[in-house]
Amino acid sequence: MSLGLGIFLIVVGAVLVYALNISVDWIDVELVGYILMGAGAVIVILGVVLLTRKRSSVTTVRSAVDPANGEQVTSEKRSIDDV
Repeated sequence: MSLGLGIFLIVVGAVLVYALNISVDWIDVELVGYILMGAGAVIVILGVVLLTRKRSSVTTVRSAVDPANGEQVTSEKRSIDDV
């Protein structure tokens, strides 16, 4: 989702800067376009960084014998840690 949002912001910013030839007294349209393109670039970079992070998985298996009836009891614990 972040990659799509970043690309969308870059496109909207580029349209505001390069395609529109309007002037508004209360806002600088080119500046808003440059800000949107910068924000889009930051979002795309963060999206790529978050996609390439590695995940590690830890699995713990414990086996024991129940003293009451002699059955073997196995418990398993899984956790995923973000690195």
